Amino acid sequence: MKTESYRKKLEAEKAKLEYEMGSVGRRNPMVPGDWEPVPSETGVEADLADQADVVMSLESNAAILADLEARYGTILGALSRIEKKTYGKCEVCGASIEEARLAADPAATTCVEHL
Repeated sequence: MKTESYRKKLEAEKAKLEYEMGSVGRRNPMVPGDWEPVPSETGVEADLADQADVVMSLESNAAILADLEARYGTILGALSRIEKKTYGKCEVCGASIEEARLAADPAATTCVEHL
């Protein structure tokens, strides 16, 4: 299997995800590889309604960031499998993952039978 085209797709998606995560969070300086959400706007919120908006923004960004981090993890896993020469093998049965499935999702970990 020629993995270079899949590597390029995965690297592009990784960069896109890092950009998107940066729009709703920041890298956690205390935990390498982790991200933490930040509110959309911060400042001196004297009004209780403004404070509530900041909290809601933070909660919304936390949910978005969790989804992005999950996908980011699958992308990193796929890139790792390419390095280990195990990319394209179903984690359930060990068979080759169909080319069409990898074309649709280069981070796929299972064949169509084991979706």
